[in-house]
Amino acid sequence: MSKKKKDEEGKLTIYEYEQKYAKRENARGARLLLIMLAAATGVFLFFCLFSITMRVYEINTYAGIGVAAASVLVYVLLFIVPLVKIMKMEYFIVNVNARTAAAAKAHNKKVRRNIADKIIELTAKVEGVGWYDSETVGKLAIAVKTDNDKGIMSCLSELYSGSVKKSAKDLIFKSSLKSGMYSALSQTNKVDGMLVAVINLQLVKDLIFLYGFRPSDPKLVRIFARILQNSLIAYGLGGAKIGNSVVQTMGNAVKGIPLLGSAISTLVDSSVQGLTNGVLTTVIGYQTIKYLNNEYKLQELLDGIEILESEEEFKEACEELEKELKKGKKLPQAV
Repeated sequence: MSKKKKDEEGKLTIYEYEQKYAKRENARGARLLLIMLAAATGVFLFFCLFSITMRVYEINTYAGIGVAAASVLVYVLLFIVPLVKIMKMEYFIVNVNARTAAAAKAHNKKVRRNIADKIIELTAKVEGVGWYDSETVGKLAIAVKTDNDKGIMSCLSELYSGSVKKSAKDLIFKSSLKSGMYSALSQTNKVDGMLVAVINLQLVKDLIFLYGFRPSDPKLVRIFARILQNSLIAYGLGGAKIGNSVVQTMGNAVKGIPLLGSAISTLVDSSVQGLTNGVLTTVIGYQTIKYLNNEYKLQELLDGIEILESEEEFKEACEELEKELKKGKKLPQAV
């Protein structure tokens, strides 16, 4: 048996794809839930900023006004702008059935082309960006110029499994380190909650920008739910004395030295809290790239499926009908 015939036999049909990968989802409901989660995160962030502002205002009126202005700037630049950028990004349609698959394939082809254009443009205009392998981007540029869709897909797959994967890990590590260090330094529940919300959202935005597309709405709902959850956990940790229980296990060595006991308590509180918030950021980073990689692989699989399996049979049926009509046969009369 030839290799080509084996490949053809191993291909999924659209019905098999639908049965294996398609899920019943309420697209409108997912979109609404996504908006609600984004709004809840925005309300939480506003609460943190407002509380910090009022606390400073009670101490000094002018300083409070300055903090209020800074808070507005932070809210717009670190919440509104990343949120808008995320929502404006394109995504692959992979949850399809036999009726919607053809339109999804056409849409996904357009998305792949747009991703390729963005990667090529970014590599050419931003010197030393270092996110993408230059050799692969060169091959991608040739594929785009020759309108080679299979070549575009192959180059994108190579990038996502190589340099993009490495760049994504670097982004996650840097964001997690930042989240951990800032949390360890702040030691205030409102500041911790705000920092985690902002850093997590920024990380998701950066990963989506790196890949050139965002996860679908149902997956984005889970990511935003995680961002809100992480922020609330960080807020709760800010008021918890995690270190106290650790200090108690140190025995009599520090009991007679109150200052040393207090210092150890503060150190353990900050380090454990920072580590926790850093780990939470790492989790959301890997969750995001998991969804991105899964949906890219699904659209790649979908692209290789012949949608119109019965096209020849349909054509034959139409030709047969045309022949019969030309013979002058009467159509059956309605009863």
